[in-house]
Amino acid sequence: MANVMKPSASPLTTAEIAALALSLAHLGSGPQANAARSGLRHAFEHMELDDEVIATTLSTLVDPMPDPVADRARTIANAITSRLVVRLHYRDVTGRITVRDVDPVTCMVHRDYWYLVGMCRLRHGIRAFRFDRIVATEPTFQPARPYLADRFLPFQGRRRALQNERAA
Repeated sequence: MANVMKPSASPLTTAEIAALALSLAHLGSGPQANAARSGLRHAFEHMELDDEVIATTLSTLVDPMPDPVADRARTIANAITSRLVVRLHYRDVTGRITVRDVDPVTCMVHRDYWYLVGMCRLRHGIRAFRFDRIVATEPTFQPARPYLADRFLPFQGRRRALQNERAA
């Protein structure tokens, strides 16, 4: 099969990269997963990103997750795809565990950590939950409220503001 390169009409959005990377992160280390991770690395090489961003997040994006974290990531990814609330047993920075129902919006990587970004029904606000602090996940059959991922990623607004400034 020949490799065909077609120019991209637009770069991947941050939400699209997060979705692809999350899908790869819990695939394991089989041949398909390794080829997919190589493709994601290749996509990053052709994006205009800050070198620090690439250095601190690329390995987190493309390395397989430990099995227990990967199991929880699958539940989270399924909840996002199915648009269902996910129940998290979450250990905060002080070590306290709370049970939270979350309308999942997207996942992201910041430096060395994966995060679930979603609307926390316990706190009535948007929250980012670090994957390594999620003790357990439970799928629910409750429909999640729809939210646009781009509105919940902290760096999206800044990037758009810069693009608007350059266009003006």
